Amino acid sequence: MSEGRIYLFKRFERFWHWSQALLVITMLYTGFAIHGYLPMSGFRGTLLLHEAAAVLLVTLWVFAIFWHFTTGEWKQYIPTLDKVGTIARYYAIGMFRGESHPYEVTPERKHNPLQRLAYLGLKLVINPLIWFSGTLLLLFAWNAIGTMPLGLDLRGVALLHTAAAYLMLVFFIAHVYLATTGHTPLSYIRAMVTGWEDADDAHGARS
Repeated sequence: MSEGRIYLFKRFERFWHWSQALLVITMLYTGFAIHGYLPMSGFRGTLLLHEAAAVLLVTLWVFAIFWHFTTGEWKQYIPTLDKVGTIARYYAIGMFRGESHPYEVTPERKHNPLQRLAYLGLKLVINPLIWFSGTLLLLFAWNAIGTMPLGLDLRGVALLHTAAAYLMLVFFIAHVYLATTGHTPLSYIRAMVTGWEDADDAHGARS
């Protein structure tokens, strides 16, 4: 470990993070373009790009799940309510007053309790909704299924997929904003590129 720095993010974590970010941005843009909210070069090409990004993202998630369980990194996401109120107050008021972050980051405890709850919502609510609805839409588009299971209709599944996309967009915006709240606007982002976090941010928390 270099003096004044902490090695937090392993090589696969950084690859997974940035690959996921690229694929999520691609899916959000193409998805909203398909709905007519954003410009696109052609419907079929945009749809194919959306589907390709979806398949790659699910593949990446499968590898990420395997990596987290084989390395024990899944323990970083065990939820806790300890100091949640204190940390929420810091983000709402304290950081604007120059107060110190109430949570100390270590390689064994990378995510504060508020982050853990946010990631829990992402992994147990948003991601499964996208997986479930997106898989059904893909299978229907590929003529692999003739009707939707569980009594669902195509419109209902499409609306569920769109709702999940909006939830992902909200998470993404909050994630990017909190990533700029280090001792410099780019310090947390730099840490996710290099793996090393400055000692000045050891009491901060990435988004």
